[in-house]
Amino acid sequence: MRFRHGDGTTVHLAYCSNVHQAEDLDGVVGQLASHAEPVREALGADLLGIGLWLARDVVTELSARPGAVRRLRAELTSRGLETVTLNAFPYEGFHREVVKKDVYLPDWTDPARLRYTVDCARILAGLLPDDARRGSVSTLPLAWRTPWPAGARDTARRSLDRLAADLAEVERETGRAIRVGFEPEPGCVVENTVQAARELGGLDPERLGVCLDTCHLAVQFENPAQALRRLADAGLPVVKVQASSALQADDPTAPQARRALARFAEPRFLHQTRTAPGGVVSGVDDLPDALAGGLDPHSPWRVHFHAPLHAAPEPPLSTTAAELTTALRELLGGPQAVCDHVEVETYTWSVLPEHLRPRDREGLVAGIAAELAWSRARFEELGLAMTADTARPRKEPVT
Repeated sequence: MRFRHGDGTTVHLAYCSNVHQAEDLDGVVGQLASHAEPVREALGADLLGIGLWLARDVVTELSARPGAVRRLRAELTSRGLETVTLNAFPYEGFHREVVKKDVYLPDWTDPARLRYTVDCARILAGLLPDDARRGSVSTLPLAWRTPWPAGARDTARRSLDRLAADLAEVERETGRAIRVGFEPEPGCVVENTVQAARELGGLDPERLGVCLDTCHLAVQFENPAQALRRLADAGLPVVKVQASSALQADDPTAPQARRALARFAEPRFLHQTRTAPGGVVSGVDDLPDALAGGLDPHSPWRVHFHAPLHAAPEPPLSTTAAELTTALRELLGGPQAVCDHVEVETYTWSVLPEHLRPRDREGLVAGIAAELAWSRARFEELGLAMTADTARPRKEPVT
């Protein structure tokens, strides 16, 4: 969906396809018909944005066959969909039985990460709608914090300089501007905006910046206004926002809260958990570690578990939806839009506690549509209006 900010900026709202298990091109195309188009129809929208996750094998196939990119773009257009952003954080295997820290591999010291990211940028240049101002690609915040040996920072920095040069070359070749945003995440080399300013400051601001995940921001107990000022002072643009909510337990000592939290301690993804007594943030790398006694239970916990935006879990747990709303106000509620790409990224539908999990495809479609409707309402509260040019595009032949 497209919205018009008061300053004239077109703000794109999408949902991220990494919620779907598809690691070949046929699977990616299939999810457009089975999920994305039905979500658009459920919303009553003429045009819906989808932030594609393209695994390494898909990117390799699309890079080798230019006709495949045209086919994917035609599929998007024919179904009333558009793509202005890619999620290139997961490299492959995002729906394996156990993912955990493997999601951070390869990291930015590995040339494979650079090649994959540049390939994603080239593909996105071919998918962008003709009237889109630019595209965005999100990626990991350098690496998981261990191991981070001596020299790793310099190696990564050289890769980022090369990335900026390669993005400039993509723009010269295609006429399309693509920016890459590094996504601070708890436990990584860059887990908050303080570290982002230190580790990423001085990069080419025309090509590189930050992807601000509002779940991660909340888990680190960061104030959105202060975080945005810090990034601006460091010359780091907010390339992309991932609209997401964390899980919260106000009283982790309560037996009912601990039982409820235990139902979210699942084996596939990492659920970093943080607390901040007296404003000092501390934490552990996974929710089971916190429940086993590794974290102070005498102040609220926030858990890196992307919770559905529109629905609170059963008490006594809650989410950081209020913090997300505050972040959106800071980003879009002022006289100028701080960012123009917003992506709803709740990839955890399949690992929610069983009684909260969608039972079938229709249930997942309804859940994603409800999240986007919630987000649309927040945009409208901030004075953004859906643009008149969201009329469904003319169908292109799918070849």
